[in-house]
Amino acid sequence: MTFTTLPASAGIGLRLPHVREIIDTRPAIGWFEVHAENFFGGGANLAALMRVRADYPISLHGVGLGLGSSGPLDERHLAAWQALIERIEPAAVSEHLCWNRWQGEYFNDLLPLPYTEAALSRMVERVSQWQERIGRPVLIENLSSYVAFPEDVISEAEFLVELARRSGCGLLLDVNNLYVNERNLGRDARAALDVIPPALVAEIHVAGFELRDDGLLIDSHGAPVCDAVWDLLDAACTRFGRVPTLLERDTHLPPLAELLAEAGEIERRLAAHRPSPHSAAVKELTP
Repeated sequence: MTFTTLPASAGIGLRLPHVREIIDTRPAIGWFEVHAENFFGGGANLAALMRVRADYPISLHGVGLGLGSSGPLDERHLAAWQALIERIEPAAVSEHLCWNRWQGEYFNDLLPLPYTEAALSRMVERVSQWQERIGRPVLIENLSSYVAFPEDVISEAEFLVELARRSGCGLLLDVNNLYVNERNLGRDARAALDVIPPALVAEIHVAGFELRDDGLLIDSHGAPVCDAVWDLLDAACTRFGRVPTLLERDTHLPPLAELLAEAGEIERRLAAHRPSPHSAAVKELTP
């Protein structure tokens, strides 16, 4: 199955301070990702995104659907997603392995799930519902976590693989999140890579983190990628092949030239690896 038509190259997040420069200069970058909810209201932001979309593939990345929440999915949110997908015709659609609602209350965060059969069944149901609504497979991203649940019965990687098997979704593998969880919770990041079949991974994220005085790593997306995460990206590409890889930066945003230079490091590392099974399927679809 082809989960995305993104090129197997580096992308960066499209952020408002850089939009005018990107439209004017058309930098040499393979694709852009945006947070979908920022464009649900239409207006000038959506108009600017449409101008960028004319020159680059776009990945729509969600942060608010809360697929693992116990209540039903928000109908207005689903409708907004569907309308944006029809307008943008994105190369990829993705969300997180998380929950964000409880008894009518909404939490503006990506909250971790226990890795139990009940949580897995709920995720399968919600992901399947979303895919049926928009008429295409989606990618689900692993989360950075700061707590582990005593109820866990399988690993995060096993949970993701079973979710993909039952729902037909693909996986967006965030290697920075794997590293953060290894440092914070003692989860073996490289062992997680070995659990996931290469054909399921259709996109990778890398990012920087904040190191607190107490040693906790915070997934802030506010710093350059560290050497350990670069090494983990190499390990991921050795296993999964060359796949679309995003440089995430949401805080302490540097000039566009700095982001493009860091994305160039992604390109250098991707070039050292074979194409992934997924990217080979995408190539077959390309005229």
